[in-house]
This record gives sequence, C-alpha cells and structure tokens, in this order.
Amino acid sequence: MPEANAFPDGFLWGAATSAYQVEGSPLADGAGPSIWHAFSHTPGRIADGQNGDLACDHYRRYHGDVDLMAELGLTAYRFSINWGRIFPHGTGRINPQGLGFYSRLVDALLGRNIVPMATLYHWDLPLALEQRGGWRNRDSAGWFADYAQAVVRVLDDRVHLWATLNEPWVVAVGGHLSGDLAPGHKSPHEAALVGHNLLRAHGTAVQAYRAEGRHRIGLVVNLEPQHAATRAEADQAAAARRDAFINRWFLDAALLGDYPEALVQGFGPAWPDFPRGDQRLIRQPLDFVGVNYYSRSVVRQGGADVPARAERVRQSDRPHTAMDWEVYPQGLTETLVRVARDYGNPTLYVTENGAAFPDPSPRDGTVQDPERTAYLRAHLQAARRALAEGVDLRGYFAWSLLDNFEWVYGYSKRFGLVQVDYATQARTPKASARFYAQVIRSQGAALDAEQR
Repeated sequence: MPEANAFPDGFLWGAATSAYQVEGSPLADGAGPSIWHAFSHTPGRIADGQNGDLACDHYRRYHGDVDLMAELGLTAYRFSINWGRIFPHGTGRINPQGLGFYSRLVDALLGRNIVPMATLYHWDLPLALEQRGGWRNRDSAGWFADYAQAVVRVLDDRVHLWATLNEPWVVAVGGHLSGDLAPGHKSPHEAALVGHNLLRAHGTAVQAYRAEGRHRIGLVVNLEPQHAATRAEADQAAAARRDAFINRWFLDAALLGDYPEALVQGFGPAWPDFPRGDQRLIRQPLDFVGVNYYSRSVVRQGGADVPARAERVRQSDRPHTAMDWEVYPQGLTETLVRVARDYGNPTLYVTENGAAFPDPSPRDGTVQDPERTAYLRAHLQAARRALAEGVDLRGYFAWSLLDNFEWVYGYSKRFGLVQVDYATQARTPKASARFYAQVIRSQGAALDAEQR
C-alpha cells in the first residue's frame, strides 16, 4: 500500500474556474464586453439561449466561495482574469475597479492560506479587440503583453504562479476552425494564424513578466492521448497526425522551438509562411507547464476532422461522462509521463481535470455523486503513478470548484465539486467535494481507503 506521503510536501491541492464561467456581472464597474458576452447573446449559439450574465455570481459572492475553499481544505485556487475588466477597450485606459476586484480576491485567498494561480487569458477576448481583428491581427501579441504587464505590476507581490494562456488549441480550433466557440469563425487559414499569434502573445507576455515579475510563469495546454483504433498503417498514421494537431502544436512550438511537420502538412495551403524569427519569441524559458486532461481519443483514418484527417471512434464498452467523454484515467499518467519524456521533464501541474455527470438534488445537506467521486479517485491515483515514474508534478486542480456556465452547453452540464442552484445561488458541496477534502487532509492516503 502506498505511503501517505506519496504526494510530496508542498503539493498544491486546488480547484479551478474561469472568469466568464463563474463571475457574472460581465459589464459591472466599467468592464468592457468580451467576445463571449457577444457570442452568448447571439440567438442560437448557446443551449436554451443562456448566457454568463449571472453565472455563479462569483464577482459578488467571492468571499463566501473562498470560505468554501477553506472548508474543503484547498491549498490553491486557479482563476482567470477578465481582460475587459482591466482594459474595457482592450488597450488604452486601465480600469482600476477591475484590478481592484482581483486584488481583493487575491487578498481573500491569502487570508485563508490558499495559494492563488492566475491565468491571464481563458478565452474572453475584449470585444473591442475582436473588432480590430482579434487574434488574427499580428498586433495582438503587443496588446496581450501590455495587458499582462499592467496586471503583473499590481498583483505579482501576492500572486506567485501565473499562466499566460489557457488551452490556446481550443481558441484556435473551436473559435476559428469549427466555429463552435466565440467568435464563431470557420477557416483553416484563420485557425493556423490565430494559433501562431496566440503563441507570439504567450512569448511577449513571458518577456513582459520577466521584466516586471519575480516569481513563476507557464503555459496551460489541453492534452489527450491519441490511440489508433487498429494496428492498420492508415489508422496509426491518422493517430500520429491527430497527435501533432492536438498535443504537439503548442508544446513543440513553445518548448522545442518549431512546429511539427505533420501539423504543417495537415493544414496544407492554409498554413501561412510565418517569419522564422517568430519562433525565437515563442520559445521562452518557462517555469512550468499546466496540463488540462479529461479523456483520450481513439481514432481511425478518414472523417472530416480537418486538418487532422482523422475520425474519433466511440468506445461503447467503457463508461462516459455527460459530455460523452470516455473515462480513461490511465491516460493522465500516460500524458504526464509523455510530456516529461519528450520535453525535458518540466515542472508540471494538472491545471484541470474533472467530469460532468447528472447530479441529483441536495438531500440531507449534500449531493450524492458517486460517479464523480470515482472519477476523482482514479485520476488522482493516476497522477500519483506519474509521480512514482519521476514526473515533476507539483499540484492538481480539480475542474471545477463550482457548477458553472459550460460555454455552448449553457448550464446543462455540471462539473462542480460544489452544486450551484442557479435560481437562488445556494452552494451545496457534493460528496465528491467531501472525498477530495479527505484526500487533501490525508495527503493522498484516502485514495487507498476501502471504496464503498
């Protein structure tokens, strides 16, 4: 049986959220609208016509939410900053009230001995910048650096962990290739260009941080193993292409200094001829990499997954979440070990990991969610196996602290450790939250307790 100290001293036990998904009050106190504010108010874009105007009202209820974190024993909280609260027009005049909110949030966290991890960008580009071309505009790297500098100057004395971007792959592909996410464009050329400019923005933000900040900064990427459906050469090749498209696109550029050839070939004529000097900007020394992991993909040749030219195959014999994502905890170990092996064993955090399941109404003061509890147990055990294999893993952040606005799904998918009654904003910790609290108190030993 593993020892209780299998997780190292100082390991961060956290939960994560993002600004548009939980804060509400998107235009309060002088904030400017984001692309997600505009997108969610566009008819037909979001399930049931919902939006993030109220969400979890975290903007006004953050003190109570921090108390909840402390009650659960969390030692860290990962949140994102709404760029439009700081610069209502994306650039130009700083809004002190926006900075004030995040300063108060950080103080509340530190007052409960909770380490803040701040993400500078979690998909909510100021609408004013989208109207200037958004991430398609080469100037976006400079815009982002100026924003990063302004935030760091105010918060770096208390925030010692920073992430530049959250899941730039999703921004490029969901927002500019499939069109499912804000701003809703569908262009392979745009997707390639946006991905490149996001990486340039990441590089300029790291440079700005090195000039202003004194602590640690990294990049957060979404990763998932790509397994071939069969041993057929065509399926193996399809899995390799999809791996370059999803996993290596941003990691290779940021950590190795170039794009994988399979990615460039996959985009074909849609791939622009980027200036070679950009790669020196993109490849900045990082203090950590954040890994968001939810599932794997099993793929075969064919399908319309341009430019990967691969098709996902549903594994009908395995459990799936409410998002129809396969529950595959061993993929977390595989992913962490692979990043350590291929990229020089960087310091890693699991910055998101969790599952949506249909939850019952509260009963006797709690919500019974055995599927989520099992998911957490299995994935925390998978993280521990990665540690045993030599991965420099420093923390785990469950997604999500609260049920929240789940993008195009509105409020229909619940990932939270804490249930939110959206009509009353009442918070009820779920059984999975109580389980996680036991894991934290025991420094992981509760993972090996008899499962009931």
